[in-house]
Amino acid sequence: MYDILVVDDEPLIREGLKVALEMEGYHAQTAADGKEAVKIVKMTNPNILITDIIMPEKDGIEVICDVKRFNPNIKILAISGGGRISAQEHLKIAKQLGANSVLAKPFSTEELMFEIKRMAEHAN
Repeated sequence: MYDILVVDDEPLIREGLKVALEMEGYHAQTAADGKEAVKIVKMTNPNILITDIIMPEKDGIEVICDVKRFNPNIKILAISGGGRISAQEHLKIAKQLGANSVLAKPFSTEELMFEIKRMAEHAN
């Protein structure tokens, strides 16, 4: 079973993703911000990290950089609905910094599961 950490500051998105992943048989846990996410990754070492990009405290770009520094093998799915710049620009940066895959919000459950299954095939 793959362990997945979902990081998003929006509770409905965070919990919705957790439920969708659990319905597919994955073990999922959540974090409300980037600081919490980095602590959880250090403690539990999940196989896959799903992180929003725009968040208070520590954004998803910082999370990707921090996590990749101490766990280079973790698979990362970056998600974003945009902000001051488009979601595509945020996701392009995330990909350059180590995200294995990206999805622009809103995305379907099918799109999410496709990316998770693809990454799980290559997770340690």
